[in-house]
Amino acid sequence: MKILKLVVTFIVIPSFYGLLFQGCTSSPDVRSDKEIEEYHEPLMKVNKYLVKRDAKKIESYTRQMNWNMKQTKTGLWYMIYKEGTGSHASKDMYATVSYSVKLLDGITCYSTDSLGPETFRIGQNEVESGLDEGILMMCEGDKARFILPPHLAHGLLGDRKKIPPLSIIIYDIELVKLTENSRE
Repeated sequence: MKILKLVVTFIVIPSFYGLLFQGCTSSPDVRSDKEIEEYHEPLMKVNKYLVKRDAKKIESYTRQMNWNMKQTKTGLWYMIYKEGTGSHASKDMYATVSYSVKLLDGITCYSTDSLGPETFRIGQNEVESGLDEGILMMCEGDKARFILPPHLAHGLLGDRKKIPPLSIIIYDIELVKLTENSRE
């Protein structure tokens, strides 16, 4: 944790403000490739560190919970624990889902129990990228569990409501219905 604080304090924050300040005071054609590359390498190192750290946390958590989950190349952890009989989800379809979203500490952030089912268009950036990816693995009627690391969920800032910055979130989700348009 001390390493992360040091990295954020001495690399990420100064780099962010440096880029922000440069963006406000110089035109894009003035910055050299060397100046851009100066920030690129440290930020890539921080990103790789955070992705590895989150993967270790998730792996440990799934072992503790005794969940047999798989991981995609992007870092999404998933398990379909009840198979439905409906059609398979595909991009541009409308998905109606029931879900609960929790943090690793068990705190429930959102749930359709209180909000009602949600409908969104798949693959159109209407939900977290990790949720879009997971829904594309499902069929109508499936129930699944997804664990989204921050880079596939709400990232560095959280959702500014109930999900804190850099949070790993868990979706317990049912794909209730698939339609070709939002009015069906």
